[in-house]
Amino acid sequence: MEFEFYYYLIFLATGVIAGFIDSIAGGGGIITIPVLLASGMPPHIALATNKLQGTFGSGMASFNFIRKGFIQWHEVTIGVWYTFIGAALGTYALLLLDASVLAKTIPLMLVAIFIYTLLSPKMGENDRHAYLGRHLFFLIFGLGIGFYDGFFGPGTGTFWTIALVALLGLNLKKATAQTKVMNFTSNVVSLAVFLYSGNVLLLVGLLMGIGQLIGAYVGSNMVIHKEVKFIRLFFLTMVALTLIKLIYGSYFS
Repeated sequence: MEFEFYYYLIFLATGVIAGFIDSIAGGGGIITIPVLLASGMPPHIALATNKLQGTFGSGMASFNFIRKGFIQWHEVTIGVWYTFIGAALGTYALLLLDASVLAKTIPLMLVAIFIYTLLSPKMGENDRHAYLGRHLFFLIFGLGIGFYDGFFGPGTGTFWTIALVALLGLNLKKATAQTKVMNFTSNVVSLAVFLYSGNVLLLVGLLMGIGQLIGAYVGSNMVIHKEVKFIRLFFLTMVALTLIKLIYGSYFS
């Protein structure tokens, strides 16, 4: 596919904005996918190209968090492996099954997360006691959320962040950082499948990826330097916007 020059400028700007938002609270896909679809791309091409550009953003955010000491490899290695397996299974299942049932059930889960976060003003301010051991946690959520991201995707970052805070006892900054590593892992797995199937528009994906690098760098630095209250507000906003988009797309479009 070829586009007018101004479309490429829009793709670049969209990548910057989405990378910034996604590195702080997730939800960048609610910006990128509508833009890709509005350009005239078929849905399967738009989703595949979105994975390419999103990989750049989650990769940059992960690198920045690691560089600043917010992530210790021994804390996430087991999660990366389980997420890798889950995402591979989910992407394979996507080729065989219909994801429409998830489109109608996931909004209900996001409503619960939004209410829980709204009613927990101190959520994620400090580290606290973990309710699950790290290995068991990643066995359940690495496979589960990894599968979900490969199979469907919207809200993945939200599910990771809330699980890491509520069940592993991480503060919101650490949870956001570890979420990006898991996002990057599942993005890479799904992207490999899409590249093999030839559904990715490389030029568009790479251009948006450059934008993602810029936005994710700025956004991840804000997570590092801002207070948890700012991150929580941003998180709530993106959960609400993701919820509105999913409900509208599932029940009213």
